[in-house]
Amino acid sequence: MKIVLARPSYHTHLITPPLGLGYISAYLKKHGFNETKLLDGLNYALSNEKISDICQEYGCELLGISVLTDYYSEVCDLIGRCKKKGIITVIGGPHVTAVPKKSLEGSGADFAVVGEGEESMLDLANHLSSGTKAPIDIKGVYKLNNGNIKDREFIKDIDSLPLPDWEQMNPKSYEKAPHGGLIKNFPVAPIISSRGCPFACSFCASPFIWKQKIRFRSPKNVVDEIELLVQEFGVKEIHFEDDNLTLKKSHVEQICQEIIARNLKISWATPNGIRVETVTPELLSLMKKSGCYYLAFGIESGNQRILDNIHKKTNLEIIEYAVRESKKAGIITQGFFIFGLPGETEETINETIRFAKKIPLDRAQFLLLDLLPGSELFHKLGTSTNLSPSSYRSYQDVTWIPEGLCSKTLQNAPSKAFRSFFFRPRQMLTLLKFFKLSQLKFILQRISDFNIFKIKH
Repeated sequence: MKIVLARPSYHTHLITPPLGLGYISAYLKKHGFNETKLLDGLNYALSNEKISDICQEYGCELLGISVLTDYYSEVCDLIGRCKKKGIITVIGGPHVTAVPKKSLEGSGADFAVVGEGEESMLDLANHLSSGTKAPIDIKGVYKLNNGNIKDREFIKDIDSLPLPDWEQMNPKSYEKAPHGGLIKNFPVAPIISSRGCPFACSFCASPFIWKQKIRFRSPKNVVDEIELLVQEFGVKEIHFEDDNLTLKKSHVEQICQEIIARNLKISWATPNGIRVETVTPELLSLMKKSGCYYLAFGIESGNQRILDNIHKKTNLEIIEYAVRESKKAGIITQGFFIFGLPGETEETINETIRFAKKIPLDRAQFLLLDLLPGSELFHKLGTSTNLSPSSYRSYQDVTWIPEGLCSKTLQNAPSKAFRSFFFRPRQMLTLLKFFKLSQLKFILQRISDFNIFKIKH
């Protein structure tokens, strides 16, 4: 059976290898589906028409698409084009896991894979390729008018999974538009050393998708992948995209020790963020020695009441401590902030900007709340907005307005914060230190997306 796993092109300034599709591709190949093609429309700027033409020319029988809310409308368009060519379509990913029935109804796809995709996708491919006319009855696979979804348990031993299909996601072939922005070295490759998160932040879909559970790969397995990327693909920088890389101290310590023992000369970073409570001077020292140069922290707000409202389970003192200790260790820091969370006012917006400037962050990312399907806030507040996924830009347009705050003030908060934070000597010098002419297009796109030099009315 010929299978294509695709990601459509959509508006974003970040272009990184689609790890989820890479894992599914490798898993299918391991179990005999060797004619599995990974097609990244985002990296190669392929229109949906071009993707559907490639699928037809390849003889694709099953098309799998991983869906984020940000590009759900593009997925719907791609599915419509491919179904006209007689291709069976299946969707999966965070958006689909959160709202499977609605995703199927809106997209017209034949099947939805809910939760982890490797085992469910393999079972579906086996069923379809067998030629049986028996009804679909696969855990984790949903079809309209075919009963309720049967949950599939999480894969207990994620070391048992093959490494992602890096042959079809060669890091050298990717645009210089990584998660993290201006970085130290290229080529860069993202990896994950764990799956899941035990926390319950109300703005995040992870508690629903991962059921507040976390599983770790063994440090050896993780560094085996790093070594493969270095030796076979010339990778010089690794980005850990875990939600909780440092949650289990022994896990990250052993990864660092393994990198050092193998004498792997790499730089590495955590652009997806780590928890501030996990930071200690001793751990930072070991991380720095193994090549870590940049850490991001999910701070969200400079107001303690707002942090409590969203179940962040941290406080401003711990946040400041983690940033200061990282600076002492010689590691660059970035903070993520979200405007528009419950309890936000014009004063708390200013409070957050002041806090971001008070603590010694080198970089900061200021975004607007996005009501993500699957998150607690989506289920509480989603009915109070009429915006559809095709009518706004994720994290950049107002989707919900806290009581007492006007839309204009909220919409302009990120650009105001960016200017206030970055138009200072140390922050500008940090950016210039990592500036590369080859990233100019990426930088201009980023400036445009975040309206840094203009006020939006």
